[in-house]
Amino acid sequence: MTRAYHGLYVSKAMNNIANMFDFAINDFGLDSDDFVSMFFSSEICRRLEIGEPKYLIGMCGEELALRVIEETTGITPVADIEDRFDRTPDHWCGWVIAYYQWLRAIGYKELFEIMSYDEIRALFPALHNESITKFAEVMDRRRESQRRETNLKRIRTAYGYSQSELARMSNVSLRSIQMYEQRNKDINKARSGTVMSLARTLGCSMEALLETQA
Repeated sequence: MTRAYHGLYVSKAMNNIANMFDFAINDFGLDSDDFVSMFFSSEICRRLEIGEPKYLIGMCGEELALRVIEETTGITPVADIEDRFDRTPDHWCGWVIAYYQWLRAIGYKELFEIMSYDEIRALFPALHNESITKFAEVMDRRRESQRRETNLKRIRTAYGYSQSELARMSNVSLRSIQMYEQRNKDINKARSGTVMSLARTLGCSMEALLETQA
């Protein structure tokens, strides 16, 4: 695994990206999902991923946030930048996100496919006083579980159905099937009618589609 930049810069990068998320959401007032989407589509995101010093350590987090907003909206934002002394859940999110992106040398979009921003934020009460390695362990477990095919995907592909075909024949939405197969939704918690429709279409029992809980 080749990381994008030297470990000496990790602490600075983590602090800057933490401040970027904190400022955009808590000071500038953007919705977290909106800012995450803006960040994905920005050149700033790509520059940070490859460890370009100008963006990684040459700008403060607030400047990064304003550049993301300007680049993705075409509007030059005006905002006062003030020192913050509290550490919000969003600051923590940016901090751990930056660390894990560097640690595993993956893109930010891939990182948020492993776990959504809201899911990461929900870990704040339990993990913000723990070592950052605890967060990495949680992410690693989720990443490993996503690498294993779900029973739904395994059975669907064995029957030779595409996701679209299964959606049409079972009358279960394509998006739901995608979410179940990506483990972004838990099929074990799906309505019985949904699982029954999938099972009937695939010619298997409902139990065969459920996932064993680790």
